[in-house]
Amino acid sequence: MTSSSHKVVADVMNQHFHLVDGLVTVADAVKLMQQTHAQVLIIEKRDALDEYGIVLLSDIAKKVLARNLSPDRVNIYEIMSKPALTIKSQMQIRFCARLFDKFGLTMAPVVNKEDEIIGVINYDDLVLSGLTNL
Repeated sequence: MTSSSHKVVADVMNQHFHLVDGLVTVADAVKLMQQTHAQVLIIEKRDALDEYGIVLLSDIAKKVLARNLSPDRVNIYEIMSKPALTIKSQMQIRFCARLFDKFGLTMAPVVNKEDEIIGVINYDDLVLSGLTNL
């Protein structure tokens, strides 16, 4: 196994995400997250020149629940952060942790060489999986 200082994001990322269309309602998105145990929604690109979006549970709480908006009437694209800062799968975890700190991230999509989402990474993954030699 790779030492913790040389582990890459692909070694510790997780699959707790779901790729969705931006037109999905918040109500449907929450149901999907419950069913699939997803921690985050990644909003699909509309075309090759577009960028991925991202929605965390905290976004739903702050932008829908706290504002007393109807989750049936709000689409995911209305509350997403875009562009999502993506992390290369072969980035060393120490550099990923530095990016998280520098940009105030708690979670980010992980992309392969073809810029396809292959997972997500968060602080739990970085610390609990990244600093162990299991």
